[in-house]
Amino acid sequence: MGNPTQHSAFTETGFKSTVDALCEEIRTLYLADNRPWIVGYSGGKDSTATLQLAWKAIEGIEPSKRTKIVHVVSTDTLVENPVVASWVTLSLNRMLEAAKDKQLPFSPNRLTPAVQDSFWVNLIGKGYPTPRHKFRWCTERLKIRPSNNFIMSVVKEAGEAILLLGARKQESQARAKVMARNEKNRVLDRLSPNSTLPGCSIYTPVEDWSNDDIWTYLTQSENPWGHDNKELLGMYAGASPDGECPLVVDSNTPSCGDSRFGCWVCTLVEKDKSMSAMIQNDQEKRWMKPMLDLRNALDFRTMEDPSHPLRAQIDSVKLDYKTLGVDEKDHALRDFRRMRGNVSFMKNGDPVPGPYTRQSREAWLKMLLEAQTIARELGPESIKNLELITLPELHEIRRIWVLEKHELEDSLPQIYQTTTGSVFPGLSMDDSMGLKSKDFDKLKQICGDDIGTYELIRELIGVENSVKFVSKRSKLLDDFEKTFKKYAFANRKDASSFFEEQLQFDKNDDKKFGIVREDATEENLEPPLG
Repeated sequence: MGNPTQHSAFTETGFKSTVDALCEEIRTLYLADNRPWIVGYSGGKDSTATLQLAWKAIEGIEPSKRTKIVHVVSTDTLVENPVVASWVTLSLNRMLEAAKDKQLPFSPNRLTPAVQDSFWVNLIGKGYPTPRHKFRWCTERLKIRPSNNFIMSVVKEAGEAILLLGARKQESQARAKVMARNEKNRVLDRLSPNSTLPGCSIYTPVEDWSNDDIWTYLTQSENPWGHDNKELLGMYAGASPDGECPLVVDSNTPSCGDSRFGCWVCTLVEKDKSMSAMIQNDQEKRWMKPMLDLRNALDFRTMEDPSHPLRAQIDSVKLDYKTLGVDEKDHALRDFRRMRGNVSFMKNGDPVPGPYTRQSREAWLKMLLEAQTIARELGPESIKNLELITLPELHEIRRIWVLEKHELEDSLPQIYQTTTGSVFPGLSMDDSMGLKSKDFDKLKQICGDDIGTYELIRELIGVENSVKFVSKRSKLLDDFEKTFKKYAFANRKDASSFFEEQLQFDKNDDKKFGIVREDATEENLEPPLG
C-alpha cells in the first residue's frame, strides 16, 4: 500500500530522466560482454516493469548489435492462480510474436516442475501433508528446481550469465538486508554475485523503486510486446479486498501495490486473500469458489470447522485439539505410520503422523476434479480447457497408488469417471494388481471391519506381484517382513497402547517392532517423509 515513508526514485531528476538513464545503463551492460541474459518474469508488476525496461532499452540498440540472447523465464508451478496463469501464458505468446516481428533477441520460456515434483503428485500421490513452515517441501520442487535447472544449463553452455530480477529494497526489510549484503560483493557497479548459482551475476534495475514508482511507470509507458498494463492494474485491483486501486496523487494515497498472487493451494498463509477478493469483487469469477473451498479444506488450520468436507473422517479419530499445535491439527487425516511404514512416537506417546491416508487422498482428488469440472463449465472461454491437474500427473498418481503403495483396487480411473463423466484415458493395470476388482470386493467382505488385515493381505499380494517378472527374488522375504511389521498395529490407539507397555522394557527391544522412541516433533520427523 502507499506509505508516507516510501522514497520515490523519480524525486531527484524526474520520471522521464530517471527512466532514460536506466535504459542507457541497461544498454551499456548489454553491450559490455557476451554473457547471455535471463529475465525472471512472473507476470506481476515488478517483473513486468523490469522486463519492459530491458525490452525498450535493447530495442534502442541498432539491430546489428543485438546479438546476445535474452531468455525470459516464467516458472509455472501448475498450481498458480488460473487468472494469473492465463494472463502470463498470453503475455509469453505475445512476447514471442513481438520479438519475431521486431527482430529482438528475446526468447520466452515457460518452465514447469518435473511430474514427480509437482504439487498434486506429492500431496495426492505420495500423501505429503500440505506445506507448513516446519515442512515447506513445495518451494524447492515447484519453483527453485525448474528455474535453477534452466539457468545452470545456460551457464554450462555459455560459461556465465546475467540474471535480471525485479527485486526491490522497499518490498520488505528482509529483502533490503539481503540486497544490501549482496551489494558489498559487487564486481561491477550494478552486478551482484549469486552464492547458489555459480557463474551467474544478478542485476536488479528497479531495486530503488517504490511500489508507486512501479505503477507510475507501467501506467505511463506502453507495454512494448502488446500486453495491456491497465489490465494488470485491474487484476491487482480485483485481488484487493476493497476492489479498488486508486490513482496515486500524493504520498498519503494508498495504492494496490501490495496485492500479491501466488499458488492457489498455498497453506503457508492463513487465507488466500487474492482469490477471495477476486470472487468477492467479480460475480463472473464464481467458478473459482470450489477451488477456494478445496484450498480451505486442505488448510490444517480448518480441521475443527464443523462444515469441513472431511468432517466424518476427522471425527472418527479422537484427538485432543487443545494439546495440538496449529500445524498438528490435521493428524486425523494422516496415517499413524511414517512413509516407510515404521511407527515413531512423540513424548506423550502419540504416533508421529505420516502421509495422508488413502481415504484422505481420494477425497482430495475428487474435490480437485470437481473444481476443475465446475471451472470449465462456468468459467470464461479462456478457462474452458483449464487443467487444475494434468493427465501426466494423474498417470503418475495412479502409478504410485498401485505400484508403490500397493493400493491394488486402482480407484483413480473410477474417481475420474464418476467426477468428470469421462472415461479415464489410461491403460489397464490388471497385470500389476494380481487380482481383479471383484476379488478385492470379496476379500473386503471376508475381512469385514478388520481393515488392517485386509490392507495387510492386499499389500502382501502387491509385494509378491512386484517381483513377478524378476529372476532374482532374494529380497522378497525381507519385503514380506517389512510389510508384516508395518501392519503390526491395527490402528493409532493400538500403537499408542503398545508404546505404553514398552516403557517397562529395555529400549533396545524397540527395534524388533520397528519402533523409534524419541522426543519426536513435526520439525525433525517430517522431512524423512519422502
